[in-house]
Amino acid sequence: MALDRRRPDAGLVHHTDRGCAGAPAGMYQEALAARGVCIVSMGRAGECLDNAMAESFFATLEAEIADAHVWPSRAAARTAIFAWIEVWYNRQRRHSALAYQPPVAFEEVLLLLASAC
Repeated sequence: MALDRRRPDAGLVHHTDRGCAGAPAGMYQEALAARGVCIVSMGRAGECLDNAMAESFFATLEAEIADAHVWPSRAAARTAIFAWIEVWYNRQRRHSALAYQPPVAFEEVLLLLASAC
């Protein structure tokens, strides 16, 4: 979804850890490589610091939405998780790492600053 929305230039570095829920790591890397813009980077086993923000995101997702409900179907869980990410997490929730702004607002400021230069 991010690749489709952002349409990044070639050379984008996509970093992940060795775990990948739902698909073997090689399959995930192949899917990224097929897009032709990503340089795939993977951390070493047991290396947690390089992925701390992603780990924090998934811990928050699990605590606030995934584990907080009994889902009647996979589709219902998927819809709720999508709404949580797109509506709450990216647009409303304040993030301490982003000067207590939601990611969308933080990015808008960065784009304004970049266009002013």
